[in-house]
Order: sequence, then C-alpha cells, then structure tokens
Amino acid sequence: MASTPVFQSESSPSSDFSSFQAAVPAFSPLYQQIKGLILQSLQSGEWKPGEAIPSEMDLAARYRVSQGTVRKAIDELSTENLLTRRQGKGTFVTTHAEEQVQYRFLKLVPDGRDMPAQESAQRTIIDCKRVRAGADVSRALRLRSGEPVLHVRRVLSYAGVPTILEDLWLPGAPFKGLTAERLRAHRGAMYALFETEFGVRMVRADEQIRAVHPDEEQARWLEVSGNTPLLSVERIAYTYHDVPMEWRRGLYRTDTRHYRNTLS
Repeated sequence: MASTPVFQSESSPSSDFSSFQAAVPAFSPLYQQIKGLILQSLQSGEWKPGEAIPSEMDLAARYRVSQGTVRKAIDELSTENLLTRRQGKGTFVTTHAEEQVQYRFLKLVPDGRDMPAQESAQRTIIDCKRVRAGADVSRALRLRSGEPVLHVRRVLSYAGVPTILEDLWLPGAPFKGLTAERLRAHRGAMYALFETEFGVRMVRADEQIRAVHPDEEQARWLEVSGNTPLLSVERIAYTYHDVPMEWRRGLYRTDTRHYRNTLS
C-alpha cells in the first residue's frame, strides 16, 4: 500500500507527496492539494462509485490537516458531481446508477416541462463492433490512428417513438470484452455499466450542438423524412484527470422535445 501523504501544517505540507506536486503545484491552496489526493483515491478505485468515503474527521487525520480544509475540498468535489453528500449518512462517490445522475448528460426534455426527462427510454442496440480508429476518432480520444476502438450504435425511443440515434466510440483497451449482448442484457444506464464492469467513470463532458438533416440510413432508424431538421450533439466524455473515454454523436428528434441546459 502506498504511504499516506503527510502534511506538516496547514501552510507547509511535507515533501512526502512530492510526486503529487507534478499534478498540483506546491503553491496551490492546501485544500486544492487535498482535493487532488482525494481524486487520486477515486481514480485508483480505493472508494468505488456508490460507496461512502471516510468522514471529514478521518480524512483530516489521514492527511494531517484541519477538518475545514477537508470540508472545502469535498465541497468542490460535490459541486463537480464527483461526490454526493447525504444528510445524516455521510459523503458518497457519485454513481451513474443513481436515478438523479442517470440523466445528468441527457438534456432532452418533453415539451411543456422544464426539467430533464426522468422517463425510461427503450434502448435498441443496433451494433457493437471492434474497428480501427480513424482520424476523427483518434483526435477525439487522443489515440494513435488505427488503434482499436469499439463502435456502438443504438436508438433510444420514448413511448415507442425512436427519438435519439447515437454512435459511440470507446477506446478498445479499457472496454475489452464489451459486446452487443452485454449492452442488451444491462437494464440500467450505460455509464453505470461502464462503472461496475469496466471501472471507467465518466465525470464530465464537452458538447458541440448544431442543426442537421439526416442521411438516408439515419432517417430510416429515426422514422423521419430526409428533410426533417434534427439536433446533432457531439460529446466527448472524460474520466478523472480529463482523460477522454468516449466520443458520442447523437441525432435528436425535436418535434415533441427540446434540448434544455442550465448555465451558471
């Protein structure tokens, strides 16, 4: 087991965590350094999605800092949706298996509502195959051209209406063994499957949105005409330390739904 970093005081951490300083400069506020160490434990799987992390008091003793310093680090991680506080129960690693988190990256809302859809989509897995990364995929996932990736295509339907057509590309090594059969058998959120079976947690995403018309095959899967305006949403999802783990292209029907995001 790796030695626990020791801090000499609130203003002068010891040299025992010098390897960590490459990621977090020594002149960073102490709570930011604690935040980085907690992130390391999350990334290493010391605390898994859905599990409770040690109490603020225990973490303060572990890192030899004040409880207030730990609290500030946890506050930031909670704001970033990496940790979840539960009144009277403690702090837990956020998981995509939780209903309120499942829809964090899905912003398509039925007309007449102002919140993301908390309704279950019917999922049709069209394909899941291993391919060689082309230039676009390599650039998005920071891979070498030609590296193996998984290409997944699926349709999400609501009340029997095909609404979203998605193409996903995943780096081959972390998702070795992922098949269409495993995706079809899984009843929860896809990101929850990635957490539990492959140890990959998506923590944030960048999106680009534009209006497009579908090609013939896309129109067939979404049961629309070729001149139907669709919303194209391209997403790169990242795990800890901004490592890209998924490039997704989605085509959204917006005849009865709209894309809603909250900016702050």
